[in-house]
Amino acid sequence: MSSDIAIKVVELSKRYNVYEKPQDRLKQSFMPRLQRRLGIRERSYNREFWALRGVSFEVPKGHTVGIIGRNGSGKSTLLQMICGTLTPTHGSVETQGRVAALLELGSGFNPDFSGRDNVYMNAAILGLDKTEIDKRFDAIVDFADIGDFINEPIKTYSSGMMVRLAFSVQAQIDPDILIVDEALAVGDARFQAKCFDRLRQLKENGTSILLVTHSSEQIVSHCDSAILIDGGLVLENGVPKSVVNRYHDVLFGNDSKKPPPVQIEVMDEMQEAVGDEGSALSTQEDIFHTRDGYNKYEYRWGDQTASIVDFLFSCGKEHYPPLLDSGSLISIEIAMRFNSTLINPIFGLTVKSKEGLTLYGSNSELLKVDAIRAVGQAGSTVRIRSSFKASLAPGDYFLSLGIATRDGETITPHDRRYDSIHFCIKSPENFFGLAQLDMSIDRVVVAN
Repeated sequence: MSSDIAIKVVELSKRYNVYEKPQDRLKQSFMPRLQRRLGIRERSYNREFWALRGVSFEVPKGHTVGIIGRNGSGKSTLLQMICGTLTPTHGSVETQGRVAALLELGSGFNPDFSGRDNVYMNAAILGLDKTEIDKRFDAIVDFADIGDFINEPIKTYSSGMMVRLAFSVQAQIDPDILIVDEALAVGDARFQAKCFDRLRQLKENGTSILLVTHSSEQIVSHCDSAILIDGGLVLENGVPKSVVNRYHDVLFGNDSKKPPPVQIEVMDEMQEAVGDEGSALSTQEDIFHTRDGYNKYEYRWGDQTASIVDFLFSCGKEHYPPLLDSGSLISIEIAMRFNSTLINPIFGLTVKSKEGLTLYGSNSELLKVDAIRAVGQAGSTVRIRSSFKASLAPGDYFLSLGIATRDGETITPHDRRYDSIHFCIKSPENFFGLAQLDMSIDRVVVAN
């Protein structure tokens, strides 16, 4: 393995034998051999379950790789094999350097021992001697921020206190490889911010990090690359933003590498009158891709029972402006075709940074726009106008649009156009950061 690679996984697979009844396990241990000796066709008393199949990837030193997927997809199985706590059925794993892992809440802690005792035991397991632990102990306790509870038994800790102490031990030993499996999800917002700051420090010091999370925002914000696993298979490995888009496809049951072609019928009626600014919108065909500001690298998917066919992007009286001032009022109008009748459709809009970080999102359901709930007749075309104040820092941004319906907790996407419209904010002179919050300094008092 190259010296620049921290983790190398080659064709990794894990199989479990599942038994319907306890006695089947006993039968499987000797019956097949007996059947072979007697010349009888062998019978299996179990069924195979493959938690992971043929997974391969590499993690360069100093890189953060996110692993995302639905529950039961094989993420935790993969991490346990990388850590060496599970033996693969096939394939191999190579790692370079000290590996620290936070796989399960409280794993490796003895509930009857105090936090202090558990710190020493866990650090010793990770390869530190007592002198090294003594040097780092105060930093571990300070980071965990659990006060006098460090001398209390672990069984008296809340879940948040437990994960704070566990993460503190793993992060303060300066590992070469750090693996975190959903552990930060139980921490409060302040502790999560503290943890991600520590992860950034470790990365800058050359630590390679594997981060498993269901949070697509964390994947986009903190990872150099990402891996999507589903059903034990790697579906995608690459740029975090693309992997997260594919994850959303899988999550909503509409996974398709290429969306189906859109068939748009000729409009036969209008359900909403619009002003002059909407007159340029097409309702006859899908010309969305011909508009200024259209992002040809958009990610589009859905069952196409409704289709977003055109858009008008405006600021004041200017249509499709190439540059906008921070704080500008943006108007976005779309033309949408219903190819089948939908009940209570929901229109949504999301603003994202070029890195894929969601800055704002809302929809007609959250905003309680009852007028949209009344449309949805097959063959009709509807125009929807929305506006928002772009109080953003200078840079490039993307709008995502979508139309969906909800049945209880189940959301069915009909046409989702991720990152479909690009716009750019000019550089302002009076602030820095991600958003324009219109701060003012209105009082200065000189005290003698």
